[in-house]
Amino acid sequence: MRRIFLMLLFGAVTMLSGCGYNSLQSGDEQIKASWSEVVNQYQRRADLVPNLVNTVKGYAAHEQQVLTQVTEARSRVGAVQLTPEALNDPAALAKFQAAQSQLTSALSRLLVVSENYPQLKADTGFRDLQAQLEGTENRITVARNRYIKAVQDYNVTVRSFPTNLTAMAFGMQLKPNFTVENEKAISNAPTVDFGNAKQPAK
Repeated sequence: MRRIFLMLLFGAVTMLSGCGYNSLQSGDEQIKASWSEVVNQYQRRADLVPNLVNTVKGYAAHEQQVLTQVTEARSRVGAVQLTPEALNDPAALAKFQAAQSQLTSALSRLLVVSENYPQLKADTGFRDLQAQLEGTENRITVARNRYIKAVQDYNVTVRSFPTNLTAMAFGMQLKPNFTVENEKAISNAPTVDFGNAKQPAK
């Protein structure tokens, strides 16, 4: 009896492997890992905001509107958390993207304002934040692109025969990705240059 059970189990494992079940599971785990890295890098950027705002405030306190916009945008980012389990919800992903885009825009406006304050640009702490922010924006771009690729690979597997039959049997569906418009917008990291501040490429 034990031998028959082991044979049936082996046959089931072989069948699942042959029909792409393992590939689907591997792809799903890759998406989760890629998303975790995206979130980590976005959090890294958000953590830089308080010090950046305080440094700018020390030289340009009367730029209150811009400083407030950055602070509020960071607050909205903190309020929109998206777990790997929620990635199947296009509306939730769009809401997360919108919050991050608002912070990107607010930071861009802050950089433009900072150009008007030579003493601020010469501040050692400010220049250190410049380097950290620039590096973080680059990491965000890399992490996002890896996530986009992971989702694309997974979706191709879900739609391909015979793995599409396995996907349907186990309720594995296509996962939403960054929209085409957003993919174009995020193909390059925003320019972060406190010596010559520029708006991110549209």
